[in-house]
Amino acid sequence: MSTSSDVPVGYNTPVPTKILTPDRVETRIGTLEFTDGFPSDETAKKVFDHLDFLRAVEVFLQCIPAASMEGLRVGLAEVGCDAAHKMLIADSLLDSNPLFLTGNTDTVYALAMLDLHRDGPTVVQIPPGCGPGTVNDAWFRFVTDMGAPGPDRGAGGDYLLVPPGYDKEIPDGYHVAHSRSYTNLLALRGFLVDGKTDAATAMFQDGVKIYPLSAANQRPEMEFTSFSGKAFNTIHANDQSFYEEVADVIRREPITLIDPETRGLLAAIGIHKDRPFESDERLRGTLSDAAAVGNATARAICFQTRDARAYFYENRAWKTGFVGGDYRWLDGDGRGGRNMDARTLFFYQATLNTPAMALEMVGVGSQYALSEHDASGAFLHGSNTYRLTLPPDIPAKDFWSLIVYDPQTRSELQTGQPLPSRSSENNKDELTYNDDGSIDLTFGPEPPSEGRGNWIQTVPDKSWYAILRLYGPLEPWFQKTWIPNDIERL
Repeated sequence: MSTSSDVPVGYNTPVPTKILTPDRVETRIGTLEFTDGFPSDETAKKVFDHLDFLRAVEVFLQCIPAASMEGLRVGLAEVGCDAAHKMLIADSLLDSNPLFLTGNTDTVYALAMLDLHRDGPTVVQIPPGCGPGTVNDAWFRFVTDMGAPGPDRGAGGDYLLVPPGYDKEIPDGYHVAHSRSYTNLLALRGFLVDGKTDAATAMFQDGVKIYPLSAANQRPEMEFTSFSGKAFNTIHANDQSFYEEVADVIRREPITLIDPETRGLLAAIGIHKDRPFESDERLRGTLSDAAAVGNATARAICFQTRDARAYFYENRAWKTGFVGGDYRWLDGDGRGGRNMDARTLFFYQATLNTPAMALEMVGVGSQYALSEHDASGAFLHGSNTYRLTLPPDIPAKDFWSLIVYDPQTRSELQTGQPLPSRSSENNKDELTYNDDGSIDLTFGPEPPSEGRGNWIQTVPDKSWYAILRLYGPLEPWFQKTWIPNDIERL
């Protein structure tokens, strides 16, 4: 039975304390003041500023995939990839001059940016023997694979990329893929033959055809432009201009590109499909702070992850880029929802989203292991000298490679070596193996007195990190019976 002491002043019945708001509350954003539950003017201003900040940070983290694709679209257009029939090709491999998120130095890239709003349904013909190819939409979502992991299974074939909302008849004879966006990145990869790019380059230049379906009878002639050695940027901003990049995507793409919740989150900070993105002085300051915090958060997720599942082994620093093993980052078959941090870990430092990168496929595709720490737990630093021992029988049917990257740009480290890597394919005549079949790779600003063919150059006073790639990974990798050592400081 209630007593009169349970009834607060001003009430006739007992009221639980937990539902009431005190007149003064101390929080991480300062003191919040109320008059009988009414927030003061100062408190209202403070919490609204904080709400804008929270939403802007969340926009940064959720929209990294969109901003990353926009960075690629703008960067590729600057070097001539501004029509479907204009492809860029790394005919001398991808060196460290172009800024690409963790690109690799060991395959021949052929890139095209498709605009399905401009061109409508678009045909992509690929030749037999094409390496892994992938199409991703404007939010870096998987659309289709091509080549060996695609429906043509390496035999080559004709693909038809269909834009959102297209309701006309689709002709037979194509591998059809429906995209949720107008902008789509096509990335094809070709393998070296005897350490040379000639065969893959010829395969792309002779065999790839891209044209609007409506122009099937008057196909534009393909144009291939080399981007090897060219200096240009494809990476999204990390300051407040990040929000401008995202706003450009939202204006250009169909309303159905993203769900209403994400649209509402964007609209809350002024990014709206039907209105220009404008901000007053207060909001500009908020967005500047939010971009800084969002960027710091993404970097912490990537390089100081708190998710134990990111690590391949309990006693090693090597991590996966696909935490949870799902290319959609759905935890527990979706019962845990989308793992937002896992998605950020991937897209802040990588591109090309395909199931083939996440699935366990013995002898097919590729697997990746990343490390930015040495065996003692310290970040890798370019002024030091290190050694990495890869045990015998490296489980790669095709080849393995080790590439070093710049943590600032997440692109290949720019050193005196145009290709900052060692590979059993590209450098097989230079590598020296130990008597037991293991191999010692060394890293440092100066070449060693012996084993220079195993050396990757670093930059004094600059950090770096490494990605080990296995092409055609074999069972010992998936069973974790082959375990790479940590990188050791000498």
